[in-house]
Amino acid sequence: MGYGLYTVENVSKHSLYIVKVRKVILTTKTKYQEVQIIELEEYGRALILDGYIQSAEADEFIYHESLVHPVMVTHPNPSKVLIVGGGEGATLREVLKHSCVKEAVMVDIDGELVEFARKYLDFMHQGAFYDPRAKIVIDDGKRYVAKCGSSIFDVVIIDLTDPYSSEIAKSLYTKEFYAEVKRILKSNGIMVTQAGNSFFYSDVYLYVLNNIKSVFPIVREYWQWVPSFGYACNFIIGSLKYDPAAVSEDRVNGILRERGVKTKIYSGAHHVSLLKGPVIYGRSVA
Repeated sequence: MGYGLYTVENVSKHSLYIVKVRKVILTTKTKYQEVQIIELEEYGRALILDGYIQSAEADEFIYHESLVHPVMVTHPNPSKVLIVGGGEGATLREVLKHSCVKEAVMVDIDGELVEFARKYLDFMHQGAFYDPRAKIVIDDGKRYVAKCGSSIFDVVIIDLTDPYSSEIAKSLYTKEFYAEVKRILKSNGIMVTQAGNSFFYSDVYLYVLNNIKSVFPIVREYWQWVPSFGYACNFIIGSLKYDPAAVSEDRVNGILRERGVKTKIYSGAHHVSLLKGPVIYGRSVA
């Protein structure tokens, strides 16, 4: 590997992911988590929480476009959207690309992290924090959802740290929390959560999947390779009416044009491929 400083991340219980560091911008501990903003040799500036890369300059669009647009396109008129987590503001950025959005509420427990993002990660949020349609709430996502009235949101996007990487996120992957998410969705609402990695942590992934299946009548799974994560990231959709797997390539492209959405990787073809592919649970060792 040569000399220098490296960041070392556990991608599983027995595998490490090592990336060379170019420059350390920030390293601190907030009330809730360890925060590092570091420039990596291959990925540019990156946000690292509790030792796990969350977003990196070179490829964050792969994760955020894959998380946001499948549900946003599936819903015919997502005018009010809730984001739980997403402190760096990139999920908010992607939501606000849709011209039909009238209000996007982003709830993150860590106000210090949001301020660090405003200051050091402007290329990620791209001014989304200051959009007049955006409402930034510093609160526990579970508590915020519990306080919400029923049938409020068209779309809920859950962008948290992995269920196995952080204590503060664990309770937001439970059946009880998803039932609350269902309650605050309108009758034709749809939600999505990132769900870690089904290959290395199949038991945790299936726990999350089964919790969502117990609440939502339509459930779809998909995954996307994210280079800076060192693995394929899994996503799970729970829908009350619309099936994302039934949306055609042409329909997706038409909606993106109508709403003025510009993307780097997401398209009609990408949508269809995401929702068509199999999801692999666990690993087979001879």
